[in-house]
Amino acid sequence: LIGRQVTRQVKGKQMQDFLKLAGFTTSKYYKGGFERKMSRREAALILGVPQTSSKSRIREAYKRIMLLNHPDRGGSPYLAAKINEAKDYLENEK
Repeated sequence: LIGRQVTRQVKGKQMQDFLKLAGFTTSKYYKGGFERKMSRREAALILGVPQTSSKSRIREAYKRIMLLNHPDRGGSPYLAAKINEAKDYLENEK
């Protein structure tokens, strides 16, 4: 109830500043879409691994992410395809 009152009284730029002070930033998330052609950087970002990761680390990250995003468990088929593409790109490049 108090939060609603604060948001009603604070407008525009002031609200953005307030949210930053309160710790409601999403800066740790990647703000951007997918590239047309998969790059090493994008593949590493999707899997959450460094670009120079070993095949075993790539597989571990792939398994972890696919358990959460598999289409049979309510995940997005598009995201699953991008995750598969990222894994294939990083594994085949080594």
